[in-house]
Amino acid sequence: MKRPTPLQPARPLVDLLGDVSEMVRLRVLRILEREELSVGEVAQVVQLPQSTVSRHLKILAEGGWVVKRASGTAMLYRLVLDELSPASRALWVTIRENLGSGPGAAQASELAGDARRLEAVIAERAADPQSFFGRVAGEWDSIRSEWFGERFTPMSLLSLLPSSWTVADLGCGTGNVAELLAPVVKRVHAVDQSGPMLSAARKRLAGAGNVSFHEGSLEALPLANGSVDACVAVLVLHHVSSPARAISEMRRVLRPAGRGGIGGGVALIVDMLEHDRAEYRHVMAHKHLGFEARAVQKMCRDAGFGDVSVRDLPAEPSAKGPGLFAAVARVD
Repeated sequence: MKRPTPLQPARPLVDLLGDVSEMVRLRVLRILEREELSVGEVAQVVQLPQSTVSRHLKILAEGGWVVKRASGTAMLYRLVLDELSPASRALWVTIRENLGSGPGAAQASELAGDARRLEAVIAERAADPQSFFGRVAGEWDSIRSEWFGERFTPMSLLSLLPSSWTVADLGCGTGNVAELLAPVVKRVHAVDQSGPMLSAARKRLAGAGNVSFHEGSLEALPLANGSVDACVAVLVLHHVSSPARAISEMRRVLRPAGRGGIGGGVALIVDMLEHDRAEYRHVMAHKHLGFEARAVQKMCRDAGFGDVSVRDLPAEPSAKGPGLFAAVARVD
């Protein structure tokens, strides 16, 4: 039987090594050897933006590592071992056999995660083989972003907040949260213990007539009892000496529940998960190295909150800091 013609003529080894010099491309090749996937499906498996995946696939396609074909509006990619050049084939077999076998656990964990997500993608496709959106999810996200931008979905979701609400932005910093809240709620109280931060927030929100600025500590909020409908504390609790006291202050300033224990105020806390980056204490004056979910739940319940939920937030591929959580605590 005649061997298939290689996709590309022989190339210098240094060029081949350059093609596979990034771990993400090795991960992509590993899953594409197992299954033909669209750009969007590859993005789902490796958990990277579609634009990033497209860039890596372009390099792999131009280097002859993957074949591609059109299927409707989607472009599908696959690594076919027998269609690689002899040098590429030998190099890939060597790399594949050693992936995940290094001394560190991170690479093996990453590859295991890819395998799980690939199985989920395959199962989803099998459940709805005719689904356009299931097949080209990444491309659809790219189309939406091209037409409408990246921010319209989270910005529109803010409209779910009642327009009659008063919200306290605690540890407001330069006002990025208050800037998002001001157009959709009745009033925003921006609180920070740093005068320079408040000055920056005032400048940023100079055109917002419904934002009040207060200099004060989260452990002794300069707000009256039951005066706000919601408290928001984004990446600030780790700066506070007593997080439990700060959470108690949130409970104090939130409006109480109405008759029958219904309709009380709500607190949103976004902060870092527990981590071991001790340098943050010195470089950025962090008083706490993140928080464990059960500890946050306990502090909220001890403060008098009823319904408390804590969930990990999805990691941004480009993010360099520790993982984040979002805790929601309600007065009932």
